[in-house]
Amino acid sequence: GQRCMAISVAVFVGKAKEWIPLIAEAASKLKVGPGDAAETDVGPLISRPAQERVSALIQSGVDEGAQLLLDGRGPSVPKGYENGYFVGPTIFSKVKPGMQIYDNEIFGPVLSCIEVDSFDEAIKLCNANPFGNGTAVFTRSGAAARKYVDEIEAGQVGVNVPIPVPLPMFSFTGNKRSILGDLNFYGKAGVHFYTQWKTVTSAWRDDKYVEQLSTAGVGAS
Repeated sequence: GQRCMAISVAVFVGKAKEWIPLIAEAASKLKVGPGDAAETDVGPLISRPAQERVSALIQSGVDEGAQLLLDGRGPSVPKGYENGYFVGPTIFSKVKPGMQIYDNEIFGPVLSCIEVDSFDEAIKLCNANPFGNGTAVFTRSGAAARKYVDEIEAGQVGVNVPIPVPLPMFSFTGNKRSILGDLNFYGKAGVHFYTQWKTVTSAWRDDKYVEQLSTAGVGAS
C-alpha cells in the first residue's frame, strides 16, 4: 500500500461482495516484519509520522461507520522489532465516498471495500472520483473489459492486472487531479518534451530549368 499505484479501494459488483471476508481471512495470514527477512510479507512504513497517519486514518474509518474486518494496528512482529514503524494488513467493508479512508490516499496496507449492485454503478462511482491515476478491472468477460476501458476516466487502466504501471517506453498517463501540466514524464511524451523541433522546407531545381520569380518569392533566374 505504500505506493501511488497500490490498490487502495476495491469495488465489488453484485455477488462479488461475498469475496470480501475471504480476502480479509487471507490477509490475516500475511506476516509482518522487517523488509530484509525472507519470510516477511508486509514490511514497515517509512517513518513514525507515516505510521501514525495510517493508524489515524484507520480510526477515522471506524468512527465514520465503515466495518473494520481486519485491524492492522499493533501487529505481532519478530522480537527486537517492536519499535518499528509497522502497520499490518487492514481491511474495511461498507466504505462510502466522503469517508476519509476513501477520499484520501492512505499510503499504507489498508484496503477499502465498496459494494455496488451493477457494473454501470461501479464505473459511475470511479468516474466521480476527482483523481484518475490508475484503475483495474477483473473480469472473464471481454465485453465488460472493453466497456470499462472505453468508459473509465483514468490514465492507466489494467485488465486483470492489479497494478497497471506501464514500462518506461510508455507514458505514465494519469489524468484529472492525478497529473499536472499537459505532458507525461516519460515514454513518447517525455521524448517529445526533450526534443528540439526543426522544420526544413527545400526546393530543388534542375540546372537547365529556369523559373520566373513568383510573387511568393520561390524560384531562380
